[in-house]
Amino acid sequence: MYKDTLIMTTLSFFGAAGTVTGSCSMIETQSTKFLVDCGMFQGNKTIRALNDQDFPFNAAQADFLILTHAHIDHSGLLPKLIKHGFKGKIYATTPTVDLLSFMLLDSARIQEGNNERENRKRARKGLDPVEPLYTQDHAKGVFPLLEAVDYGNWFSPQKDIQFRFWNAGHILGSASAEVKFPDANGNTMRLLFSGDIGPEEKVFHPEPGGETGFDYIICESTYGDRERDDYTLEKRREMLKAELVRGLNKGGNIVIPAFAVERSQELLHDIGALLAKGELPQTTVFLDSPLAKKVTEVFIKHADTLDDVEIANSELFRDEDFRLVQSVDESKAINKIKGGAIIISASGMADAGRIQHHIKNNIWKRNATIIFVGYQAPGSLGHVITSGAKKVRIHGKEFTVKADIRSLGNYSAHADQGELLEWIMERSPIAGGLFLNHSDDDARAVLKGLLIEKGLDPELIHMPQFDESFELTAGDPASKGRAKSLGAKPPRIDTTEMKTDWHNDYAAFVVELTERLDKSTNDQQRRALLAKLKSQL
Repeated sequence: MYKDTLIMTTLSFFGAAGTVTGSCSMIETQSTKFLVDCGMFQGNKTIRALNDQDFPFNAAQADFLILTHAHIDHSGLLPKLIKHGFKGKIYATTPTVDLLSFMLLDSARIQEGNNERENRKRARKGLDPVEPLYTQDHAKGVFPLLEAVDYGNWFSPQKDIQFRFWNAGHILGSASAEVKFPDANGNTMRLLFSGDIGPEEKVFHPEPGGETGFDYIICESTYGDRERDDYTLEKRREMLKAELVRGLNKGGNIVIPAFAVERSQELLHDIGALLAKGELPQTTVFLDSPLAKKVTEVFIKHADTLDDVEIANSELFRDEDFRLVQSVDESKAINKIKGGAIIISASGMADAGRIQHHIKNNIWKRNATIIFVGYQAPGSLGHVITSGAKKVRIHGKEFTVKADIRSLGNYSAHADQGELLEWIMERSPIAGGLFLNHSDDDARAVLKGLLIEKGLDPELIHMPQFDESFELTAGDPASKGRAKSLGAKPPRIDTTEMKTDWHNDYAAFVVELTERLDKSTNDQQRRALLAKLKSQL
């Protein structure tokens, strides 16, 4: 489909199709090819392995890229794009550009560290070393290509192509991208990429905005199958207060896995407001994430743009009880605290980073509390814990879950089912097609059904699969300018492995086997069990 003779307009989905990460779409017109987002795949090991595969397109042939926001599942493969020859401009809002200046370097350091550990394992097995996904030099190669574009201003990256950003209300700098250009027939094509849509009640940002009446809308559907309890910012803070008081009264530490961008800052803001009013027992609050520390500094830089902030800009995130941790030694020192501390650390799904050390040090303690404040992707450690596991494996060791496991759903940065429905219907009419992406198939199917109940033509709604392409035609509903699937390439992933994979099954099996061996009354029973298992190999 990438021939020079191409005159049709096509839209291809190279990520976030049947899963919630790896956002990457490509538009091809008669004169240009451009990308919207280029995110990293996150989740179980099988999904993460997609990051190591070649792009299903020629990176050097993309003319430019529109970036909706800084989250790594939307921006994390930009350095890989540079590595593979991309030289075009990358357009984003000013806060997104500021965030990327260190988020991508942080990601590159993780890639280099993971690669070093992997090559040590390969050396022990007599295997040749492999290259990292990308390096800090590749990340630095992104920065000269970044160009900031303000919300609401039309911008033309090249002849006949225009776009503008709308506030998406998701995180600092997040945007929906409205794009227009002439199609092969000379008609004006209007598309809207939602990016990630934020909820109606959210500290820091106003409600999502946008125009009405598009040929095609590409909309995230992360929470397409669920509603959160109705809440106000005040009620959310009350719920957080109740959980924190409950946990502190038990005498142990409170550990909160939280994403470095936005979630950590929201928690700091709410905890700071509670401390300022004397509504929490005196406690030390650790933000143990060098990345979150830097993100917090960007929030301070853009404090005059934030909404619903109860603390003066000069005092934002600067409570005397806050400890913004940078060094490894400072992080390790937290382990000596036996109780009475609130520890916020990344990652939000407990999949990597310093949070795993804090969970290891506390999950086996009856007086400790672990509070999850966001979506936990199937297969992640956070999902395993919140699903009620009695034992978990972290860094190859087994830990019994004795801590109090709690969840707060009102800190999500994503619109829930009702808010997604409202956002989509407010963007109507939709002439050519609505594409539901950035979600698993179950959530998309539920959202599609509800949209049909609201009167949307079923033929307009698409659930694109990995590497599926569509022919787009501009027009109004009367002209029947509808999206037409051009099919998909052979799948890069077995879709049955996208929720949980064999690595998850293996970890659960090892935990169960250990329990069976522990419960055996003598060594003969243990040897018999092992012999039975061995006979199946």
